[in-house]
Amino acid sequence: MVGIDKDILLEIRNLCSGYKRKNILKGIDFLVRRGEFWGLIGPNGSGKTTLLKSITKILPAQKGNVLYNKKDIMKIPAKKLAQNIAVVPQVSVFHFSFTVEDFVLLGRIPYLPRFYLEGKNDYHIAEEAMRLTETIPFRQRRINELSEGEKQRVVIARSLAQKPTLLLLDEPAAHLDIRHQLDIFNLLEKLNREKGITIILVSHDLNLASQYASQLILLNEGKIFARGSPKEIINEENIWKVYGVKVKVTAGIKGNPLVNLWP
Repeated sequence: MVGIDKDILLEIRNLCSGYKRKNILKGIDFLVRRGEFWGLIGPNGSGKTTLLKSITKILPAQKGNVLYNKKDIMKIPAKKLAQNIAVVPQVSVFHFSFTVEDFVLLGRIPYLPRFYLEGKNDYHIAEEAMRLTETIPFRQRRINELSEGEKQRVVIARSLAQKPTLLLLDEPAAHLDIRHQLDIFNLLEKLNREKGITIILVSHDLNLASQYASQLILLNEGKIFARGSPKEIINEENIWKVYGVKVKVTAGIKGNPLVNLWP
């Protein structure tokens, strides 16, 4: 039975969610097990970002439930949820010119009592997050002085400082060049493989999602059109039905599907 599977980290049950009275998501059901790497793909407006916001309580469910560790997220205090789930948004706005180290330390806020400053352990955890993201060399630089690729790694470092079990990312490489896109996805693959962090990411890049995610959900008009491994999801028929584009799908270096826009 689903209810006794101890490996289930996140469970979405008949989720309907959206903005004001308009539902974007229409009856979403799926399970995420510990250590999995999921990619959410689909056209603009299909509900990918709405789904991430619903998982983190930014958007409350209008119907259905989101369970984290078998607990309804609406019953989990925000501070406790932030100790377990970290989010990397599509666009990060830096209102203050923090140093990189100070910005990463913001990830420790969910663990600090009110009016307390960071302690030795918090600095140790922040340094480990910077080491994993290779941001230590510019720890004393101002974040607004960094390149977009460097900024994105710093944002991921802040999320890692939360010590999450689940990492949610919304288009983490959308505004980066090819090299930095690969750097980010290689980093996520490393965190998933070596640290056991469960990852769910939104991506418009079907090829990156196919090559790195172990499981994919293809959303269309707020519903799950298909879910499964990249080999099961990325094919010419599905892409034509959902995106209305004819493509040629071949095998990539890792054996997973590669979408060619000019068949």
